[in-house]
Amino acid sequence: MTKKNNSVLVVAAHPDDEAIGCFGTLLKHYKFGDEINIIFLSDGVSSRGVNKKKKHERKKNCLKVLKIIGLKSKNVFFLDYPDNMMDAVPLLDVIKNIEEIKKKIQPNVLYTHFSNDLNIDHRIAYQAAITASRPSKNETIKKILCFEIVSSTEWSDKNKKIFSPNYFVDISKFINRKLKALAIYDKEIKKSPNARSLENIKNLALLRGSRAGVNYAEAFFIERIQN
Repeated sequence: MTKKNNSVLVVAAHPDDEAIGCFGTLLKHYKFGDEINIIFLSDGVSSRGVNKKKKHERKKNCLKVLKIIGLKSKNVFFLDYPDNMMDAVPLLDVIKNIEEIKKKIQPNVLYTHFSNDLNIDHRIAYQAAITASRPSKNETIKKILCFEIVSSTEWSDKNKKIFSPNYFVDISKFINRKLKALAIYDKEIKKSPNARSLENIKNLALLRGSRAGVNYAEAFFIERIQN
């Protein structure tokens, strides 16, 4: 990551995926003055049979989290597809929605899910984001990094590609703010020893940091990097 201004796009399945997968990295982008936009495919709660009030609460918490990295409502796109049912949505529709947003913001860096996550919405988010950013003459995306989501990425189908990170971002200065953001998503945070506890999310960042020779890091799989 350099100090040159970038236009960053995150394509995430649900609110909280951005906080788990790449929030420290986004804080670093924000520090460098990069523009950040986020697309959420689903609300992340409707499959649980919650009412409209709970859905509104989730979006409200999401916007509260994203204010930490300087995002305003104009930088956040809620597509409102059905939660945990993205495989029932025509993939082309999702791709077109992402392409339309990309034309407006012209991003050059993309963060999205790993291709083989256990969660179906994560896999669809990856497929749609990658397809919407396929190399072409006018494509602006030059870097695509796939993040990990605890309790999903590690449970991927071991007969297929597994998450083997090869790109690490030092988030040592941002780990406390990452945990603060995650705490806002209180309904998604569990108690240890669950992988989604604040303690174990911090432990994962510690482990990833040890791979990179820093205190805390977020890990990614390089999908594509072009000069």
